[in-house]
Amino acid sequence: MKSLKSIVLLLLLSGLVAAPLTSSAGDAAKKPKPYTLTTCAVSGEKLGGDMGDPYVFTFKDKKMKDDAGREIKLCCKSCLKDFNKDTASYLKKIDEAEAKAKK
Repeated sequence: MKSLKSIVLLLLLSGLVAAPLTSSAGDAAKKPKPYTLTTCAVSGEKLGGDMGDPYVFTFKDKKMKDDAGREIKLCCKSCLKDFNKDTASYLKKIDEAEAKAKK
Protein backbone atom coordinates (compact mmCIF):
# COMPACT_ATOMS: atom_id res chain seq x y z
CA MET A 1 0.00 0.00 0.00
CA LYS A 2 2.86 2.32 0.88
CA SER A 3 4.53 1.72 -2.52
CA LEU A 4 1.23 2.41 -4.33
CA LYS A 5 0.97 5.79 -2.60
CA SER A 6 4.56 6.55 -3.57
CA ILE A 7 3.91 5.68 -7.21
CA VAL A 8 0.75 7.80 -7.35
CA LEU A 9 2.55 10.71 -5.70
CA LEU A 10 5.45 10.38 -8.13
CA LEU A 11 3.09 10.39 -11.13
CA LEU A 12 1.25 13.46 -9.84
CA LEU A 13 4.47 15.36 -9.25
CA SER A 14 5.85 14.47 -12.68
CA GLY A 15 2.62 15.71 -14.23
CA LEU A 16 2.95 19.02 -12.40
CA VAL A 17 6.51 19.42 -13.59
CA ALA A 18 5.70 18.52 -17.20
CA ALA A 19 2.54 20.65 -17.51
CA PRO A 20 4.27 24.04 -17.86
CA LEU A 21 6.65 22.62 -20.43
CA THR A 22 3.90 21.34 -22.68
CA SER A 23 1.77 24.48 -22.47
CA SER A 24 4.69 26.77 -23.33
CA ALA A 25 5.48 24.65 -26.38
CA GLY A 26 1.88 25.03 -27.55
CA ASP A 27 1.97 28.77 -26.92
CA ALA A 28 5.13 29.14 -28.99
CA ALA A 29 3.40 27.52 -31.95
CA LYS A 30 0.55 30.04 -31.72
CA LYS A 31 2.64 33.21 -31.87
CA PRO A 32 1.73 35.47 -34.76
CA LYS A 33 4.10 35.74 -37.70
CA PRO A 34 6.26 38.84 -37.13
CA TYR A 35 6.23 41.84 -39.46
CA THR A 36 9.77 42.14 -40.80
CA LEU A 37 9.45 45.18 -43.07
CA THR A 38 10.57 48.67 -42.12
CA THR A 39 7.85 50.44 -44.08
CA CYS A 40 4.08 50.78 -43.82
CA ALA A 41 2.25 48.22 -45.95
CA VAL A 42 -0.31 50.83 -47.03
CA SER A 43 1.53 54.13 -47.53
CA GLY A 44 5.08 52.91 -47.99
CA GLU A 45 6.25 55.40 -45.36
CA LYS A 46 9.18 54.45 -43.13
CA LEU A 47 7.93 53.11 -39.78
CA GLY A 48 8.81 55.20 -36.76
CA GLY A 49 9.65 58.26 -38.83
CA ASP A 50 7.75 61.54 -38.78
CA MET A 51 4.50 59.72 -37.97
CA GLY A 52 5.81 58.51 -34.60
CA ASP A 53 5.40 54.97 -33.33
CA PRO A 54 3.78 52.58 -35.80
CA TYR A 55 0.27 51.24 -35.32
CA VAL A 56 0.73 47.53 -34.64
CA PHE A 57 -2.00 44.87 -34.65
CA THR A 58 -2.44 41.16 -35.26
CA PHE A 59 -4.40 40.17 -38.36
CA LYS A 60 -6.15 36.80 -38.15
CA ASP A 61 -7.80 35.07 -41.08
CA LYS A 62 -11.27 34.12 -39.85
CA LYS A 63 -11.48 31.42 -42.53
CA MET A 64 -8.59 29.52 -40.95
CA LYS A 65 -9.30 27.65 -37.73
CA ASP A 66 -6.70 28.26 -34.99
CA ASP A 67 -4.92 30.89 -37.09
CA ALA A 68 -2.12 32.38 -34.98
CA GLY A 69 -2.30 35.44 -37.19
CA ARG A 70 0.37 37.77 -38.36
CA GLU A 71 1.66 41.02 -37.01
CA ILE A 72 0.98 44.05 -39.19
CA LYS A 73 2.65 47.43 -38.73
CA LEU A 74 1.25 50.59 -40.27
CA CYS A 75 2.70 54.08 -40.09
CA CYS A 76 -0.48 55.34 -38.41
CA LYS A 77 -3.92 54.17 -37.37
CA SER A 78 -5.57 56.00 -40.26
CA CYS A 79 -3.96 53.50 -42.69
CA LEU A 80 -5.99 50.74 -41.04
CA LYS A 81 -9.12 51.86 -42.92
CA ASP A 82 -7.38 51.36 -46.26
CA PHE A 83 -5.85 48.06 -45.13
CA ASN A 84 -9.30 46.74 -44.17
CA LYS A 85 -10.80 47.79 -47.53
CA ASP A 86 -8.35 45.64 -49.52
CA THR A 87 -6.75 43.27 -47.05
CA ALA A 88 -5.87 40.56 -49.57
CA SER A 89 -3.83 42.87 -51.80
CA TYR A 90 -1.93 44.36 -48.85
CA LEU A 91 -1.14 40.91 -47.47
CA LYS A 92 0.13 39.91 -50.92
CA LYS A 93 2.21 43.09 -51.06
CA ILE A 94 3.71 42.29 -47.64
CA ASP A 95 4.50 38.69 -48.66
CA GLU A 96 6.20 39.83 -51.86
CA ALA A 97 8.25 42.49 -50.06
CA GLU A 98 9.32 40.01 -47.36
CA ALA A 99 10.33 37.45 -50.01
CA LYS A 100 12.32 40.12 -51.87
CA ALA A 101 14.04 41.21 -48.64
CA LYS A 102 15.16 37.63 -47.93
CA LYS A 103 17.03 37.39 -51.23
